[in-house]
Amino acid sequence: MARVNAIPGLSALIACVALLLIWDGLSRAFAVSGLPPPWGPLRELPNLLTEPETLVNILASLRRMAIGFVVAIAFAVPIGLMMGRSRAVAAFFNPLFMVIYPVPKAALMPLIMLWIGIGDMAKVLVIFLGVSLPVVYHSFQGARSVEEKMLWSAAAMGLSASQRLRRIVLPAALPEIMVGCRTGVVLALITMVTSEMIARQSGVGNIFFTALDMGQYDTVYAMIIIIGALGFFCDVGFEAVRRVLVAWAEPSHQIAVGSA
Repeated sequence: MARVNAIPGLSALIACVALLLIWDGLSRAFAVSGLPPPWGPLRELPNLLTEPETLVNILASLRRMAIGFVVAIAFAVPIGLMMGRSRAVAAFFNPLFMVIYPVPKAALMPLIMLWIGIGDMAKVLVIFLGVSLPVVYHSFQGARSVEEKMLWSAAAMGLSASQRLRRIVLPAALPEIMVGCRTGVVLALITMVTSEMIARQSGVGNIFFTALDMGQYDTVYAMIIIIGALGFFCDVGFEAVRRVLVAWAEPSHQIAVGSA
């Protein structure tokens, strides 16, 4: 068992080393200031992560990401489940989502800034929009996959429509909902960074874009590494939660990333 568990870790290490070597080779081949060798950004990482200002910005980004994600889940899961079980609800929401889904959510940021300013609320709203749509879709698909016999039996036992939705549909659709939520974690990170790059007050996106403006390329690439690490740990953490909540379901290895 130990050898089996060690293989993924070894594969990840080999992939990281290969990526660093490719990065170094490209930096030597192009020889431009905008593509430094990886060793400079790697040396910059400890400096960034020991600066209180950087840690404050990372925490601010994670707070916005968490708020937008949680609010999106609270909104999207019930809507998706109701759409899956009610043709009237699906007929009402489907055209709206079909219009919104293809639009890059970061492209809405300037409009949202005009409406509610450039504070945290605007960034949280963009994250909310980015996360909601895939969660609605997967909740909808999960609700549609529930066997009608289970619902008929529950109705025969006297459960109301809302009770059937809560006690039957939600547990049965939970594995599919978790797929949507995992996709939502990725989109929350993407929309969080892009919103902070547009409305530059604080956060990792602000640090990244400010360093890019000032030509501090070691810092730029160090921030890319930090953002990638945030995405990795968020995904690993969510996968641990998913395994606890739906330990009885088959694991899903597919992540469908929607428009950000």
